Amino acid sequence: MSGGPVGSGGAADGLGPTDGTGRTDDTGRADDTVRGTGHARDAGRTDGTDRTDGTAGRTGDTGGGATRTGGEGGGPDGATGYRVWALPGLPEVQRGDDLAKIIAGAGAGLADGDVLLVTSKIVSKAEGRQVVAADREAAIDAETVRVVARRGALRIVENRQGLVMAAAGVDASNTPAGTVLLLPEDPDASARTIRDGLRDALGVDVGVVITDTFGRPWRAGLTDVAIGAAGVRVLDDLRGGADAHGNPLSATVVATADELAGAGDLVKGKASGLPVAVVRGLPHVVGEDGGAGTRPLVRDARDDMFRLGTSEAVREAVTQRRTVRAFTDEPVDPGAVRRAVAAAVTAPAPHHTTPWRFVLLESARSRTRLLDAMREAWIEDLRGDGKSEESIARRVRRGDVLRNAPYLVVPCLVTDGAHPYGDARRDAAEREMFVVAMGAGVQNFLVALAGERLGSAWVSSTMFCRDVVRGVLELPDDWDPMGAVAVGHAAEAPRERPGRDAGTFVEVR
Repeated sequence: MSGGPVGSGGAADGLGPTDGTGRTDDTGRADDTVRGTGHARDAGRTDGTDRTDGTAGRTGDTGGGATRTGGEGGGPDGATGYRVWALPGLPEVQRGDDLAKIIAGAGAGLADGDVLLVTSKIVSKAEGRQVVAADREAAIDAETVRVVARRGALRIVENRQGLVMAAAGVDASNTPAGTVLLLPEDPDASARTIRDGLRDALGVDVGVVITDTFGRPWRAGLTDVAIGAAGVRVLDDLRGGADAHGNPLSATVVATADELAGAGDLVKGKASGLPVAVVRGLPHVVGEDGGAGTRPLVRDARDDMFRLGTSEAVREAVTQRRTVRAFTDEPVDPGAVRRAVAAAVTAPAPHHTTPWRFVLLESARSRTRLLDAMREAWIEDLRGDGKSEESIARRVRRGDVLRNAPYLVVPCLVTDGAHPYGDARRDAAEREMFVVAMGAGVQNFLVALAGERLGSAWVSSTMFCRDVVRGVLELPDDWDPMGAVAVGHAAEAPRERPGRDAGTFVEVR
């Protein structure tokens, strides 16, 4: 996944300047490069000496480009180097063109095991993805599934292909005024079509990667990544293996298709009119992919730790916080609750006070003792109200949301910083200020729990039997319980909540 304050697209097709992403020339780019496949690269050496630590040393200059060879150790399947070159002589691509025939006719000299790296822009042109759009922003809207981050006019979004990128991949460069280029509708299908066409035309079994230019979180600059693939193992899962020192590899999954795309970008450039590159020497990455294409490269929502920009995450955390009444048996991390408390006590409060206290009921015994005592007090109140035993039983069952939760928190209000005024009106207003601050603190707490992937339900019941709660939990007399919060992992996703028009809650004077 990508994201950052950069443009999308930008791979050159020889038709003019780049798309404003900042890569505007191809000075010094080689069109015929042999790269070592050790994990570390040594592109800066110019003395021709060999390296023996597994990195690549510069060993000469061949065909107008740099030659790089692998040192000791090599790469997967014994590969110690590979060659990558841009394919010259391709014509300007028009709608309806057969890219496989164009590439085959360019004298690429393709062989089994080669990987073809094709810039998405020429695929879009061949597939008729050049559309009339007087307003680029409207085109971006049409291609956007959700906004990840927005800074002024710049938008990082998830587009209809499931890619997270700037401007949904909508490109207004290298296309006539009043038109824009959209990404291929299905880049994986585009890659399969090119691969099948090359097999039919040349009888070769090659891999095909459709590439586009992305920015990256935490890193300046751009690089090409794979947005479509066919016949390429896009991920190399090394988990379960061991490193050179025998340490187990438990999280290492290499994005092979993205690495190939980046290698191709070194020779294709952004404005040099070379939209296709070939990688040779890595036959182990070529093979049937079962039609999965690049889908395995895209993290699903649950595993995406950076699904939103900072401002967007804050807004969504507030608006998407929901009351959860059914929980799984999965234990609650006490550290997550304490982090939520830390967020709670940043709420505004009167007179620079800190009126919040949070009692954490982490043992089943403490929860049961409190809830049993509260139930007895509630039953007594209901009988005093003249309710039938059937009605009482039905009402008491409403407390099951607390009883079935694996973790309870009792927020308490302390007003020792309140100012005394000596008259009922102002003393009541003073207490209301502290109660409002308590609500703000609890809201912070609930939102922070949601950020920890914990569901919650704030129930008011402890407010109706404060003396009982203070007695069972051995709390000071000036601690006023303000409900109880059930905490746990949601047993099911909450139902969609209809949106509310903010205008119905606003009066302007």
